[in-house]
Amino acid sequence: MAIINSIINWIMKKRIHQIELFMKYPHEVQEEWFQSLITTAQATEWGKQFDYKSICTLDTFKERVPIQDYNSLKPYIDRMIAGEQNLLWPSDIKWFAKSSGTTADRSKFIPVSEEALEDCHFQGGKDLISIYCHNRPDAKVFTGKGVVLGGSHKINQLGNGESSSGDLSAILIRNLPFWAEMYRTPDLETTLNPNFEEKIERVANLVIHENVTNLSGVPTWNVVLAKRVLELTGKDNLLEIWPNLELYLHGGVSFKPYKEQFKKLIPSDNMYYLENYNASEGYFGIQDQSDSDDLLLMLDYGVFYEFLPMEHLHDEHPQTLTLDQVELGKNYALIISTNAGLWRYMIGDTIKFTTLHPYRIQITGRTKQYINTFGEELIVDNADNGLDEACKATGAIVRDYTAGPVYFRNNEAGAHEWIIEFEREPDDFNKFKRVLDEKLRELNSDYDAKRFKNMALGEPIIHKAPAGTFYQWMKSRDKLGGQNKVPRLANDRNYLASILSLLQL
Repeated sequence: MAIINSIINWIMKKRIHQIELFMKYPHEVQEEWFQSLITTAQATEWGKQFDYKSICTLDTFKERVPIQDYNSLKPYIDRMIAGEQNLLWPSDIKWFAKSSGTTADRSKFIPVSEEALEDCHFQGGKDLISIYCHNRPDAKVFTGKGVVLGGSHKINQLGNGESSSGDLSAILIRNLPFWAEMYRTPDLETTLNPNFEEKIERVANLVIHENVTNLSGVPTWNVVLAKRVLELTGKDNLLEIWPNLELYLHGGVSFKPYKEQFKKLIPSDNMYYLENYNASEGYFGIQDQSDSDDLLLMLDYGVFYEFLPMEHLHDEHPQTLTLDQVELGKNYALIISTNAGLWRYMIGDTIKFTTLHPYRIQITGRTKQYINTFGEELIVDNADNGLDEACKATGAIVRDYTAGPVYFRNNEAGAHEWIIEFEREPDDFNKFKRVLDEKLRELNSDYDAKRFKNMALGEPIIHKAPAGTFYQWMKSRDKLGGQNKVPRLANDRNYLASILSLLQL
């Protein structure tokens, strides 16, 4: 195994040179991909509708093709699911990633072409390991197996029976090359089990007997698995079961609220945490530096990027920016055109650039996950950082949270209402609330202005939820496992009301 580990490490590192090339020539690489995507799709129904054959410049493309969302592309996707081809993309599309969505209950079916599968999602996974091996020459990740907690949806037959859907993770696992399957546990049947609670039990019982060197998945559900493994073994932490555990690959949600939980589960300075930005629509970013959680924007995966300043999100004809026009620290809605036929598609995520040479980003939230009832424009990034500061000040560990507005009533100011489930409660709850509020005021000038003398916003209202609250709530919504995520912020009280009803508060 040690020899195989060394060979795989060597192969993975060869990719680093190509990554360095797109870091050095980002605009040229993106221009090449733009031209390639337009040319490849000329003969599709979409390409003919917008006369891609005559498009020579990005300006023409932006003038001719409006920004899209799922609803605008849905008629094409429905026809593809029914078996029609060559609509948005020329190659046959038989896989559709079922997106759970955190801001709507409606399922979305995102097309996944062979090109997107191989050149985007799988390439991203290989690059993730390449970067890890490059940053950590003594890596021994291939001397054991990786626990992959895949999607909880079955692979469902759609339309004429030739199209299939499932969580993106389930689709990727189903299509893994044989060599990758050798280094993964548990078995395929267990991984794709649609019953999340049954799957957790089976996975936990299987993996305790493996030499596990790495974990991957959404932190929320990995914590659930880890705690069940500890219950079954009677151990205090995961290193007592898996002494060779060295890497956790995570994504899907901000890691900040989970950092302290993982330190308890894996008490080792040798543990390496590596974030990736892999959505149903494409693989976009990888944490390439061990001392920073910024994500390197991956520019050669068959994705062309545009960036919409958030202040222009609701303009009638919003003007997007390209890489050479973006600024540091500003919030942008991510717009993509891809080798799966998503054209000028707004995926719903917001990002900000942290460096421009090379282009690195942080995910700041969702275009629909924010609180702006009073003009405060509070985003998920603000909330995560505020909670992180409050935890540091009071010794608390947050397991999960959500927040929304309290509307004006009886001439009283509004407020933000939080439901927080603690792994470890703050030693001073009032201080926790005060530090959270102060940090939000420091981070967000609009929030600070609305909090001035409690004129528009009063102090935050915080409910301490009993252990298991968010798990039970997600279960009640059939949202356990996979890429399902607890919605952090909402501009209405729907989520709050649902959880408060569950708690009978």
